[in-house]
Amino acid sequence: MSIEKYREGIRNIVIIAHVDHGKTTLVDCLLRQSGQFRDSQLTGERILDSNDLERERGITILAKNIALPYRDLKINIIDTPGHADFGGEVERVLRMADGALLLVDAAEGPMPQTRFVLSKALEVGLKPIVVVNKVDRPDQRAIEVLDEALELIVELGGEKYLDDFQYIFASARDGFATPSPEMPSDSMKPLLEMVYNHVPPPKIVDGQDFQMQVTTLDWSEYVGRIAIGRIVSGQIQPGDQVIIHQQDDRRKRGKVVNVMLFDKLGRIEVESASAGDVVALVGLEEIEIGDTIAGSENVPPLPRIEVDRPTLEMIFTVNSSPLAGRDGKFVTGRQLRERLARELERNVALRVRNAEGSDAFVVSGRGVLHLAVLIETMRREGFELSVGKPQVVKEKIDNEWHEPFEILHVEAPPEQFGSVMELVGARRGELIEMGNRGDYTFARFSIPARGLIGLRTKLLNSTQGTVVMHHRFETFKKIEGEIPRRPNGVLVSNVAGKAVPYALFNLQARAEMMVAPGDDVYEGMVVGENSRDNDLPVNPCREKKLTNVRASGSDENILLKPAKKLGLEAALEWVEDDELVEITPQNIRIRKALLKESDRKRLSRAALAAQ
Repeated sequence: MSIEKYREGIRNIVIIAHVDHGKTTLVDCLLRQSGQFRDSQLTGERILDSNDLERERGITILAKNIALPYRDLKINIIDTPGHADFGGEVERVLRMADGALLLVDAAEGPMPQTRFVLSKALEVGLKPIVVVNKVDRPDQRAIEVLDEALELIVELGGEKYLDDFQYIFASARDGFATPSPEMPSDSMKPLLEMVYNHVPPPKIVDGQDFQMQVTTLDWSEYVGRIAIGRIVSGQIQPGDQVIIHQQDDRRKRGKVVNVMLFDKLGRIEVESASAGDVVALVGLEEIEIGDTIAGSENVPPLPRIEVDRPTLEMIFTVNSSPLAGRDGKFVTGRQLRERLARELERNVALRVRNAEGSDAFVVSGRGVLHLAVLIETMRREGFELSVGKPQVVKEKIDNEWHEPFEILHVEAPPEQFGSVMELVGARRGELIEMGNRGDYTFARFSIPARGLIGLRTKLLNSTQGTVVMHHRFETFKKIEGEIPRRPNGVLVSNVAGKAVPYALFNLQARAEMMVAPGDDVYEGMVVGENSRDNDLPVNPCREKKLTNVRASGSDENILLKPAKKLGLEAALEWVEDDELVEITPQNIRIRKALLKESDRKRLSRAALAAQ
């Protein structure tokens, strides 16, 4: 007979918050103050952001586990991403925890992603401890922010936690936690005491064989897949035979080769692990996130992890440009398919399907950043590929097409807010709420996800870089009207070769050039942004004809403006439906889907005839 009990000696907590509210900095502070590490082991900032992309962007992309001892406890801490595009990471790791530290910035207060992560934590029954972080900021309003966090918990259905509501104020950068923002302390001990006293120990099922759900997958080139999750019941040892419950009621047998527990910043091999432990199991091939690992036939599978659906999709295809294969190691369709299949194993918010009538793939994700991080990772691994313009994922509800809508939160100085309202309004954003917060004006809009593509760049340009914007998925609504497209056409090269200063000098009067002298160009490649709304075929390789006759003015000095080089995300938002972004390890180029001008003309005539 199985009985629910608690396992003492362990606390499993997850740290959740909006992007840039200080989760990873808080973990850094706990690591430094734990006394378990030499100074050389904790160099730099944001120690857990070990991925190059995470360090460059200053955001957490992958959820990570560490373990710290405190008094007679082992505290397993899970650091999660704060950006809405990586919400799939947050949703699955919440199941490993028994309590949540909800971090809120003492100046900004609860933001869109705070609402999202808190709602997911309450759904799985986690009791939140509110940590008002960054109380050292000069513009902090810690008490007001605490009230706002409390209102948010009530609004999301967490009234039952108000009887024993716990909160604390902290500055992760300065390394202290305190019951009052007016009285700074000298360490994080008050926060750890709160975890010790108010986070419940893991609930386990006594009298049942081994049972665990896989919430995260790691991969090693030496041992293959590593399944990570929290043990619900029983215990596991190296060499044990297990049954894996997979999707669609499929079952297969496996053997556990190694059992590892989290210890400080890494993992250590152990002889056995029991209910309540967060473990990593080695040796189970073809295991997937959401699978249940059971010790015997009579242990039932746990409910599978469900994550929110993707809202954006893009076409991924092999690089078919004349310059293909010069930079990358992986250039074939087979290699692209294998890499996307490998990504699906650990990225639960991603979807991949074959595009109809071609060898391309339709890849769906949570947003432009979610897909851009995948593309940038593949690019650094040596892949060459071409991707199309991001499109929203539509759904048919009651025989009518619906599209995803998002809640957009914008903050900007009052004198810049007119341009914000104009740009968001043009993209069919509806104002929900508006007010002032310190020196900034803030507003919340409901906007189609289509309208968000390319909006960030336009808002930053129109507000001189002062705008702060965040968004989160709201719901599916009936499709709105058209969203304004890119107002400018492009200059398309009609020859192959190297760009010449003389040709670029003559072209820059009518366009903003996107190639520099000496850059390789080919027929169908976009070399500039036209000042008008039409596409113009040009020759960027035309050289000056030399004669032995001199004339005044013929030897004028050539002065070129710097070329406009788009980054990956900017390029994905800038392209139109008939264009592709060509991505290689060394270059990001924009090209027409049909390279030959005659093919493009034939297609446009066919489209006009069809109308």
